[in-house]
Amino acid sequence: MTAASTTTGTAPATGASTPLGAIARYGLLIGPLLSMIDSSIVNVAVPDIATELGADLTAVQWVVSGYLLALGVSLSVTAYLAKRFGTMRIYTISMILFVLVSAACAIAPTIEFLIAARALQGFVGAPLVPLALSILLGKDGIGGGKVPISAALILFLAPALGPTLGGLLIGAGGWRWIFLVNVPVGIIGLLLLVRIPSGIGAQPNRATRFDPVGFTLLAVGLTAALFGATEGTAEGWDSPASYLPLGIGLVLLVLYTLWALRHAHPAVDVQMIRNKNSALALLLQVLCSVIAFGTVFLMPIFTQSVQGHSAMATGLALLPQGIIMGVGTVVGQRLSRIVPLRMLVAFGFLVLAVSSVFLLSLEQDTPLWGTALMLSGRAIAIGFVTTPLLVAMLAPLPEEKLADGNTLFNITQRLGGSIGVSILGSLVAGGATLAATIDAFHLVGWVLIGIALVGLCVSLWLTEPPRAGDQPASYAPPALAD
Repeated sequence: MTAASTTTGTAPATGASTPLGAIARYGLLIGPLLSMIDSSIVNVAVPDIATELGADLTAVQWVVSGYLLALGVSLSVTAYLAKRFGTMRIYTISMILFVLVSAACAIAPTIEFLIAARALQGFVGAPLVPLALSILLGKDGIGGGKVPISAALILFLAPALGPTLGGLLIGAGGWRWIFLVNVPVGIIGLLLLVRIPSGIGAQPNRATRFDPVGFTLLAVGLTAALFGATEGTAEGWDSPASYLPLGIGLVLLVLYTLWALRHAHPAVDVQMIRNKNSALALLLQVLCSVIAFGTVFLMPIFTQSVQGHSAMATGLALLPQGIIMGVGTVVGQRLSRIVPLRMLVAFGFLVLAVSSVFLLSLEQDTPLWGTALMLSGRAIAIGFVTTPLLVAMLAPLPEEKLADGNTLFNITQRLGGSIGVSILGSLVAGGATLAATIDAFHLVGWVLIGIALVGLCVSLWLTEPPRAGDQPASYAPPALAD
C-alpha cells in the first residue's frame, strides 16, 4: 500500500480518530512547530542580541544564517538515519537534542557561543519536519495517512507566527526567552511522544548503507547554495560572495542527482524524479515556495519600512494567512479526491496570480486590513497547491521510501524558497527613495504573477496519482551496483 492509497483509504486502528491518536499526533507536531518558528523568530531579536553580547550586526546575522546552513547539512543525512535506525527513533532523539541545545542558546555568554549553539540547533532540528510528515503519511501513521487539519495549521502558521511570538517574548523577558520557551514546550512534546504506539513509522534496516560521496556532494551543495542565497539578500547579486557559492552549490547538487540516480544506496533517494508526476511536483513546489516565502518575507518590510506600522501590527496582519493556509490545505486534500489533480493545482496557481495583482496597487496609504485580505487569498491558494503536490510526489513510493520523499520535498521547498526570496529581496533593496521602493514592490508583483502563470501552465501536465488499491508500478528503481 502506498502513501497515496492511505490518503483515500480507511484510517488504521492507531489513527488520529481515537483520543490516543490525537494526543500522539499533537506530541509529534510540537517538534516541527518549534523548528519552523525558530527559523524566523530570531530575526526580530538581532538588535537586542547585538546590544547585550556586545557584537556587531554582521556577527549577529550568523545567528540566523548558521541555523539555516546547518539545517541544509542535516537534511542531507536525515533520510539515511531514518532508514538505518528507524523514523520514530531518530525523530525522538532529534527532539531531545533540540530541547537541550535550545537551553544552551538561552544561556549563551558570548556571540561565538550563541552562533555555534544556533548552528547545532539547526542541525538537530532539521529532521523534525520531514520525519513528522513521514510518520503522519505512512500506511500505519497516526495521521491515518492524511495531513490532519492540526498539522496543516501548525506547519503553515509557524512561519507567520515566528516574528509575532518573538516580539512578544522579547518584550516580556528579553531575547533569551525566544530560546528558553522551547524547553518546557519541547518537554511536553516528548512526554506526549510516549503515547505513540510502537511500530509506527519505518523500522530500522541494518542493510542500509551510508553514502559518503553522495552525502558530501549533497551537504556541500546545499550549504553553498543556501549561503549564496543568504549573501544575495545581504550583499546583492553583483557580489562574488553571492553568485559564486550559489553557482558552485547548484553544480554540486546536479552532480549529486546524477550520482544518486546511479547508486544503490544514495544519501537521499531521488529515483522518484524518474516519475513525471513527482518531477513536476518538485518543480511546481519550487514555484509555489518562491511565491509563498517571497510574500511572507517582503510584506513585513513594506508594512514597517514604507507604511510605518509596528512589528506587532504587522505580525497580527500575517497571522490570518497562516490559519487560512492550514484550512486551505485540508480543503485541498479533500477536494483532491473528487477534483482532478491538474485542475486543482492549476486553480491554486490561478488564484495566486489573481491575488498577486493586489501587489500592483500597494501604496503608502494602503490599509493594513487590505494587505491581510490579500495575503489570506494567497494563503488558501497555496493550501490548494502544496498538499496535492506532496501526495502526488509520494504516491509512487513504498513505506520505506517516505523519509526520502519528504526529505527531498523539504530540501526543494527550502532551497527554492531561499533563492527566490533572495532574488525578490534584491529587487526591493534597489529602491533608493520611497517612491522607488514602492515601484520595486510593484515589479515584484509582476514577477509573482508571471511565476504563478508559469505554474498554472506546468500543472496541466500533471496526471492522476494512484488511488486506493492501485499498484504503485511507477516507482521501480533499477537494480544498481554498490
